[in-house]
Amino acid sequence: METEILPADEARALERALEILRAGGLVAFPTDTVYGVGSLAFDTQGIDKLYQVKERRHTKAIPILLSRKDQLEQVSSEINATIKRLSTRFWPGPLTLVMPRNAKLPANISQVATIGVRIPDHPVALALIDRAGPMAVTSANLSGEQNTCTAQEVLKQLGGRIPLILDGGTTPGGAPSTVVDCTSPELRILRCGPIPKRDLLAALS
Repeated sequence: METEILPADEARALERALEILRAGGLVAFPTDTVYGVGSLAFDTQGIDKLYQVKERRHTKAIPILLSRKDQLEQVSSEINATIKRLSTRFWPGPLTLVMPRNAKLPANISQVATIGVRIPDHPVALALIDRAGPMAVTSANLSGEQNTCTAQEVLKQLGGRIPLILDGGTTPGGAPSTVVDCTSPELRILRCGPIPKRDLLAALS
């Protein structure tokens, strides 16, 4: 497979990405943290490809990216007060919220009853997801390798494995998102990231 790189601001870039996604393929693109690679969230075969391309263990769930909060009901079975408060304060932004998954999501996206969800604060990611709908997205690297912050870094790791990379320049964040478990009454940070605990607690107080 030859991996194509298109400037994200090129007129045909989004249409080309949508064409690939709707055919069950994968696309890499910039977010506000690192580059991600994704498929449509309800595409079972596309999700399988994500695991294969990244050499990712199936025990690790694939997070979902949205472009708007009104898409939450498509991917979650329960939107509790913690989700509402944290999403209102920090979305779009580098915060992934772990919540009960919608039973309509493909079984292979997560082996457990929860799913990580966020809205990225990046124009390329938002434009793509707004057109495509919810996407199953994980970092655009081989599992265990360095996160990627440029299209060329993605190409170095995933070149020949995916059909398209949208080049949106260097990502502004460079570190993965903070991950918070919203299924517990107490604040549980599963991965430290750009949003510190004190800010999360302030949003919930």
